[in-house]
Amino acid sequence: MGATNKNTDMIKLQVIGNLGKDCVVNNVNGKNVINFSVAHTEKYRDAQGQQKDKTIWVECAYWTDRTGIAPYLKKGTQVYAEGAPDIRTYTTGDGRPGSSLSLRVMSVQLLGAKGEGQGSDGQGSYNQPSYGQAQPSASRNVTANDITEPLDDLPF
Repeated sequence: MGATNKNTDMIKLQVIGNLGKDCVVNNVNGKNVINFSVAHTEKYRDAQGQQKDKTIWVECAYWTDRTGIAPYLKKGTQVYAEGAPDIRTYTTGDGRPGSSLSLRVMSVQLLGAKGEGQGSDGQGSYNQPSYGQAQPSASRNVTANDITEPLDDLPF
């Protein structure tokens, strides 16, 4: 007979957007989690031909011991994040039901700061932060795994 696969089902969510505020690093039951929110805005035209914007916020939780990326996850920074999606439901302060899209992040890449290198169409090339190098590297994406600074060398 065939080999048994433990987990063959998977849903993966990928998001590119800008951070709405600086990330927060928390310690939950001895494990580090970096929490941040990513806004993705799509432009479209309604039935009357009016230009509209629709923004979707994704609440991200990145469980990792490699928290060296946290100082670079600042408001306005454009990131690419991927992982497993989840829908959280809650009750609002006035008693109405609410929901939010959340992401259990498996990887995150810094793409740049909002407006950095953008043309009139919002597209452009982005430079990466230098991470202690003499010159920033504009030709490669920086991931959390590329940051090798020690955990106790964080500025907070």
